[in-house]
Amino acid sequence: MAKENPGFEIVGGTETDRPAQPDPNAVAIAMITLGIKTLSARALTAATDLFTLITVGGAFYLWFLTPIPTDRQIISLSIYALFTLAANYIVRRK
Repeated sequence: MAKENPGFEIVGGTETDRPAQPDPNAVAIAMITLGIKTLSARALTAATDLFTLITVGGAFYLWFLTPIPTDRQIISLSIYALFTLAANYIVRRK
């Protein structure tokens, strides 16, 4: 009959039959972080588009409020429109 322990000892932690599973909480946190990064990038793009919409809408609204403009009103509204275009150019430039 064979000996039960022929001088060898069993060392734990060397089993390689299954790979280690990642922590489910770590995976969930990584997915949430990726989603937040994506949403923040989209929100930043939407904010620059919203800036353009507000400034151009403001210039149009000021022109709309003056049904019979005088020379000075036309000049001041034109200066405001040029300022709006310059501000939009600076915001859109990369």
